Amino acid sequence: MRVIDLTHTIKADMPVYPGTGTPKLEPANTYEENGFQETLVSFYSHTGTHMDPPAHLFAGRTTLDAFPASQFLGRALVIDCTHLREGEAITMKELRKYGGAEDTVDFLLFYLGWDARWGKDSYFGDYPCIDEEVLRHILDGSYKGIGFDVIGLDPIADENLPRHKALFREKDIVNIENLKNLGQCGTEPFWFACLPMKIEGSDGAPVRAIAWFED
Repeated sequence: MRVIDLTHTIKADMPVYPGTGTPKLEPANTYEENGFQETLVSFYSHTGTHMDPPAHLFAGRTTLDAFPASQFLGRALVIDCTHLREGEAITMKELRKYGGAEDTVDFLLFYLGWDARWGKDSYFGDYPCIDEEVLRHILDGSYKGIGFDVIGLDPIADENLPRHKALFREKDIVNIENLKNLGQCGTEPFWFACLPMKIEGSDGAPVRAIAWFED
């Protein structure tokens, strides 16, 4: 079995969404003083490779801990959008290249190639975003989730978050941001898992996202 890690490492100097703080990883116990090592970890719930549930935008909607574990596991397909220019829309043309496979999977993962910019100022640039037709296709489908190798579902400059709101207003679905290595996953469906930390009343949480292939 071949496994690909799709997750950025959480560390103190990592990129974070503008306006939020970077993680703090502070020694709580040490080998020298206590005979073991333990770290006090503090970070925002939407740090690094993370998952949004409907409760991220709407009070009273589904929190991450309320989803069954099966929500976070299934078949996925990478939609290669690396040829798109900055600010260009992701349209249904990109999905239809996959001959119907895009309608048979549980997760659509949009590959922009922006994980190569991780740690650079350009990561916060004008990345391509899904258009209204693609969003409607997702809402009309039976997907468990969608994912991106950029920092947001909406443009970083759009504080109104219209795509987030449309996605989560009535549908129980998850959105994964800041994935990496999607370019290693090929063009066919594969097994995918994105398991969030189980936090009570969670509006979001870091995930360990992986792809695996039965060789």
